This record gives sequence, C-alpha cells and structure tokens, in this order.
Amino acid sequence: MAENIDWPAITAKLPTDKSDKQQKAKRKELFNGFDPNGNGVLSLSETEKGIRDVLKIDEIFDAKPAIIRAFQIAKDVTKSKRSDGVGDDYIEFKEFRFFLLSLRQYFEYWAAFCRTDADGDRRISLEEFVAAKSVIMTWVGPIGDIEGEFNKIDTNGGGVILFDEFVQWAITKNLDLEDDDE
Repeated sequence: MAENIDWPAITAKLPTDKSDKQQKAKRKELFNGFDPNGNGVLSLSETEKGIRDVLKIDEIFDAKPAIIRAFQIAKDVTKSKRSDGVGDDYIEFKEFRFFLLSLRQYFEYWAAFCRTDADGDRRISLEEFVAAKSVIMTWVGPIGDIEGEFNKIDTNGGGVILFDEFVQWAITKNLDLEDDDE
C-alpha cells in the first residue's frame, strides 16, 4: 500500500486552493456528494463513503487511521453556528477544505508509518524503527540516538509506536516523504 502511490493524482482530486474559485466550486460539489442526506454536515461514515465513492481514492479509503485523524482535527476547526447543536460533532462545509488538506497530510504520515511497520501489524517495534533508520532520516533529517528517538515517540511506554504517536512525532519533525509531490 505505502509504495507506488500516485501522489500527483491524489493531490489533483483534493481541491484545497483557497483563492481559486473553480476549486471552491469543486469543493462544494464534492461536499454535496459526500452529504447524501443533504443535512449540511458530514459524519465520519459519510467521509469514508465519500472518499471511496466520490473521490474514488482507494489508497486513502484503505487508510482508516488517516481518515479518522483528519476527520477528528477538521471537525474541531471552527465552532458550529448551527441551531440544532450537532455541528461540532461533524464536518461542515466551512471545515471541508481543512479536512481535505488534513486528509492529504495524514495519508502521507500513514504511508510513512506503513513503510516503517515492516510486518504490517500497525505498530512499529524498536527493531523495525532501527532497521528503517536510513529511510526515516530522508524524511526527517539526522537522528543521532535512534533508540532514544524511539523512546521519545513511544509516549505511552508500550514498547511500540502507534500511529497516533507517530503522527505527533512526524508533525514536530516536519516529516516529508521523498516521493510525494509536495
């Protein structure tokens, strides 16, 4: 999954340019496609279905942890002004652009995580992290003490790095895959 991703094709399907009127219109069209019941808010389930059926990006649809993280961060970007009180638990149109930006970024983190997680168990062991040191350093720069870095990332002390822990570290390190389009 994490190899051979067509980054330009994925980015092209995510209209995130704030100043481009055509992209804003495309975002509105996508939002409406993601919102089959027309209630003006998107649930996590609707965003997953929209990624599969509207955007048609299978690579991202299969990256559930990235979708969940993007959804969680986007729904909290602004305070809802809806009178029915449900907006804060969902994504509204004014948050949708941020959702698309976050989705692209968290998918990049997910790809890096999967490339490091050699056995595919959705956890990175110390052995996997050490084995991936050279490629990780192409994404984040020099790492002196690889075991010390692992222990800093493993914030819950479980002996493995989970995706949420990896993301927090990736953000602080400004992780950038060498083969993406940004």
